[in-house]
Amino acid sequence: MNYLAHIYLSGEDNELKIGNFIADSVKGKDFLKYPGRIQQGIILHRAIDTYTDVHPVFAKSRKRLFPRFRHYSGVIVDVFYDHFLAANWKKFSEESLSSYTYKFYDLLKENWAFLPSRVQNFYPFMVEDDWFFQYRSLEGVERILAQMSRRTSFTSQLHHSVKDLRLHYQDFENEFEEFFPDLVDFTQKEINQLKT
Repeated sequence: MNYLAHIYLSGEDNELKIGNFIADSVKGKDFLKYPGRIQQGIILHRAIDTYTDVHPVFAKSRKRLFPRFRHYSGVIVDVFYDHFLAANWKKFSEESLSSYTYKFYDLLKENWAFLPSRVQNFYPFMVEDDWFFQYRSLEGVERILAQMSRRTSFTSQLHHSVKDLRLHYQDFENEFEEFFPDLVDFTQKEINQLKT
């Protein structure tokens, strides 16, 4: 899953949210440098990624993109699923998406010292472009994927996958709706285990 889903899945626990958000920028055992609950957020993120990668519904979505995008297909599906989460946000939260995301941007700013340098570097762009709110629209998804494409080591053209999203929109949405409740259940069990 991509950023928005990871944050949402952390519930109301701010330290867990921070760890879950920064996890991609924390390699190996470096997570041990962080306070306990942030460490647990990083561990949770890794568990969510492992669960997602082997889930048959996620694999079905990825397979549709694999012939054109190869190993980037999973990354693209992560973004597509964040789109469906954002586009249907009212099903998942009583708080508006705009309010939710700006509270999270403020949370990161308040905990700046815990952010890896990579996250500190992209933070201003994330806030200025309001990445999470952009997920709601296909145009926003295309912009985000274009930004990701520019950061890859060769021209991956990730943003062209939005054509596939438009073409198979209902299939991807159905798969998200089938997959996401499973992921929520899995994550809640993981969080409960972290508390023990």
